[in-house]
Amino acid sequence: MLLAARELLAVRSPLDAELMVSDMIGAWWGRRLRGGDVEQVLGEGLVDYAAKAGTPAGLTLLIAMAYLGTARQAAKAEGAALALMESGVARPGWADRVGAVKPDGCHVSRDAYGDQDTVVCTFTYRDLDGTTTKEDRHALVVVVDYNMRGMARDAWVSSQVDKLLEKAGAEAGGNPMLRFEEIEPTQARALLESAMTATREACDRNGPPPVSESYSTFHAFARSRIKALPPGRKRPAPLHTEAPYSRERRAMLAAEFLASDAAEHLSDPSSASRCADHIIDYGCEQDFGRPLRVSPTKCETFLLDWLPRKVMLSPAEQEAMPYALSAWARFAAGRTALPEEGLRATLDAIWEATARFPEAYRDPTSFGLDRELVERLLPDGDLSALGRRAFAFPYLQGTHGDILLDRLNPADEGDRRVLLGVDHAAERHRADYDEHLAWHEEIATRLWEGDPPQLWEAAQRLLDLGHDRHEVLHVLIEIAERIGDHPDELAAALDDIADIPDSPPA
Repeated sequence: MLLAARELLAVRSPLDAELMVSDMIGAWWGRRLRGGDVEQVLGEGLVDYAAKAGTPAGLTLLIAMAYLGTARQAAKAEGAALALMESGVARPGWADRVGAVKPDGCHVSRDAYGDQDTVVCTFTYRDLDGTTTKEDRHALVVVVDYNMRGMARDAWVSSQVDKLLEKAGAEAGGNPMLRFEEIEPTQARALLESAMTATREACDRNGPPPVSESYSTFHAFARSRIKALPPGRKRPAPLHTEAPYSRERRAMLAAEFLASDAAEHLSDPSSASRCADHIIDYGCEQDFGRPLRVSPTKCETFLLDWLPRKVMLSPAEQEAMPYALSAWARFAAGRTALPEEGLRATLDAIWEATARFPEAYRDPTSFGLDRELVERLLPDGDLSALGRRAFAFPYLQGTHGDILLDRLNPADEGDRRVLLGVDHAAERHRADYDEHLAWHEEIATRLWEGDPPQLWEAAQRLLDLGHDRHEVLHVLIEIAERIGDHPDELAAALDDIADIPDSPPA
């Protein structure tokens, strides 16, 4: 990278310099390092290396990273750059203008579905006397996807500002499914900060999220330009977010739907009611409190992705769900004034997804699991919890002495301890039996609640390597006991588990 930074010496435009360094920084965006933070190891490491080199190329890199890097990288880069300049190292001609930008205006292009916002923020550079020119005027474009929890999933930069704005306005002018309007810079900053935070959090949880190839290239540049926008009131959701839905308000909305003309053809009111509850919960909890928002992508994601992962449906509900979702789309479109062509496209998407729904929704009973057993493990209907809860409580049926396991409830604290006692019946001779069982109860409770999610992820990695269940549990206990009540440290330690040591703790 320091060799590549030599090209910065020949660059005349501060915009070109910033884009080149943003591309360099993007090389490690989204990467994960076992036992270290990638921004510290690679980002701060590069700053230290450039400072130690003491060359003009190193200085150019430091000047750009002082503006484009993370807070820690920027602080280190600025100090190192000042030291090199004081020692007489030549700096590039664009050094005084890098990052010295002023926002021109902000616009947003929205589709009628509410699936995404395309935010366009334009900037110009300031000269040393504070004046601005049209030279190097540019636009930052960021796509915010609300079907991906409000993440920023794409970003790029354009120097054809007038052409870009003219084209966006023309597309919206002839399409009832699009709107293009100007927004306050404070609104743009709040929206973009929220979107980039959502992307970063998704990356921290699961590794690189499904963003465009260009996102990593322009990520650092976008982060720096957002800071150039004036701060305002924080809004962690879309500009058109609805007020929070209480349980009472959700129930009222479901009742209005079931009494509407859109739902009159549903033949099983009981199943339709439960389906409506799931649809409303999805909109409230996964879509920024917008249960009435419908779109082809949202409905398909709900039917083929979220339901199969998250909700335990009865056979009657599985049969009723596609019909209830179609009725809901008609009901919601009337309440939100969705254009007719948008409703037609949504209904078409639902019926196309309906053919794939039986395959996507794999009922646990199809694997030979007793429905009564599944319902005991999933009293909250959270289908994604089935694997970790079955791992935590393997003995739930039959008898053990005079204990009828079928009558014990793993969600009940008292029954939970009895079930774990059965699981450890062969270890009653241990001098520390009560303490050991208490730690197993702690791990079982965490697995039941999915807190932290890294616990079950670590357990699955170890199981995949061929270790037996009890070995895995003992390793998890050792880590939890060693870390104590420090959630972030516990999550990091669990992320670092690659295998069980040769002599696992007993």
